[in-house]
Amino acid sequence: MSTSVPTPLPLSGFKVLDLTIARAGPTAVRLLADWGADVTRVEPPARKDRGSVTGRRRGPDEQNLHRNKRSLCLDLKTPQGARVLRRLIERSDVVVENFRSDVKTRLGLSYEQLKELNPRIILASISGFGQDGPYSDRPGVDQIVQGMSGLSSVTGEPGRGAVRTGIAISDTTAGMFLGQGILLALLHRERSGEGQWVHTSLIEGMLNKLDFQGARYTVAGDIPVQEGNAHPTQVPMSTFDASDGQVNICASTQYMWAGFCEALGAHALHQNADYQSFDLRVAHRRQLDAAVNEVTRRFTVAELVAKLNPAGVPCGPVYNIGQAFEDLQVKHLRMTRPAKHPVLGEVNLIRSPINLSAFPHPEYFHHAAPDPGEQTDALLAELGYGADEISAMKNEGAVE
Repeated sequence: MSTSVPTPLPLSGFKVLDLTIARAGPTAVRLLADWGADVTRVEPPARKDRGSVTGRRRGPDEQNLHRNKRSLCLDLKTPQGARVLRRLIERSDVVVENFRSDVKTRLGLSYEQLKELNPRIILASISGFGQDGPYSDRPGVDQIVQGMSGLSSVTGEPGRGAVRTGIAISDTTAGMFLGQGILLALLHRERSGEGQWVHTSLIEGMLNKLDFQGARYTVAGDIPVQEGNAHPTQVPMSTFDASDGQVNICASTQYMWAGFCEALGAHALHQNADYQSFDLRVAHRRQLDAAVNEVTRRFTVAELVAKLNPAGVPCGPVYNIGQAFEDLQVKHLRMTRPAKHPVLGEVNLIRSPINLSAFPHPEYFHHAAPDPGEQTDALLAELGYGADEISAMKNEGAVE
């Protein structure tokens, strides 16, 4: 199957300039690339590349982050590199960056500078702690923000200290929110013709992502604490032992609690005076969780899943990541699609979770993540540079 011609998608025709590093910015750009935007990723020449927390380009992480993009290696600090950047900006709809404020201004990438070149431009910026304020110049990485947002304080077992989540959740959350902001700005521009500056940060994304745990503090003054695998407010809702593994069970409402007891023959639990109402179950949550665990240990994982779900009691196994991707429902949803790489062959990457009835997911990603500078010549030619000019720029070290 040829993938040389992209399938028309909702963002086809929009040009995006990706100046980001690390994970949060590329996550935002990936959303646009997956839905058809023509993304040019500008990267430093190899001699100036200081490496990335996401590893090497042909590794799994960067393949998953940078699929469907094209790459141009450009030294932005050279005069010719700056001129190329201006041409890229003039033809772009969106510029995405995560530079410090002083670097942004020095490179001519503040919103005020960009809109002089392109009045319809949308500048999308992402940072650790915001574009201004006392921490705006601090470097921001996922684990630092997990701690400073309070997320680590509610993750893990009580009394064992803060625990980070097993994924880069503040990076990917901020990237998702920036992607949504870009789409809002594009929609506004389609109606008004006006560009604007969209920005978010890892700390803003994570404070929003705290959701009900954050609102417990902002509304009621409560400070949530670690509950391990138990839900902070719903009982019983936790991870329980089966005879051959573990399951997550939610039986917190009157209906679900009755269904749990009936499906597993736990009549004594259902009749216990300590568990007759939600409030009573919350008051006795530790003893109730232990009692539920004694019941679930009599069954296998498969038996619990088969008995509880038809009774209206959500129940699911605790998988490792490999098992998650091999699950029957996940296989049905086809959460991966292949991308053809000239060296790696077919690589299976994780598709966008968004489903649009008018735009079914393509069978293949349009192209795998490019090596840095893989499309430099082609992109410069699109900007109007001739072969001799491109050769001269390479000799000067402006491009690679």
